[in-house]
Amino acid sequence: MSPTLRDAWHAALASQDEVAAVEERTEAARQAGCRAVSELPNRRRARVTGVLRSVVLRPREGVPTVEVELFDGSGTIDLVWLGRRRIAGVEPGRRALVEGLVCDVDGRRTMFNPRYELLPRPGE
Repeated sequence: MSPTLRDAWHAALASQDEVAAVEERTEAARQAGCRAVSELPNRRRARVTGVLRSVVLRPREGVPTVEVELFDGSGTIDLVWLGRRRIAGVEPGRRALVEGLVCDVDGRRTMFNPRYELLPRPGE
């Protein structure tokens, strides 16, 4: 099967989640200096871009904490801002570029207090 026919066949049979993941990975690859979440090494600084999937206020050891899941098409990373109850503009469906130290918390990639830039939504 030729590559274009194979791509068309895959696209026709792909689930909505698979299509969304491919689109998100393509968009993330356009950002200079960004790495795929699936390739992030532990205990290294990294830049990642993706869509914010969930935003939760959850106290950690008595400190208010905003926890966000960022999805880039290859995987997810948890973003945790300590001492915050809310961050303006940080909401599900929003695109963001984040930079910080990647660490492993209970088997999940996590960045604490990352620098962030909110990106325009598609069509903005």
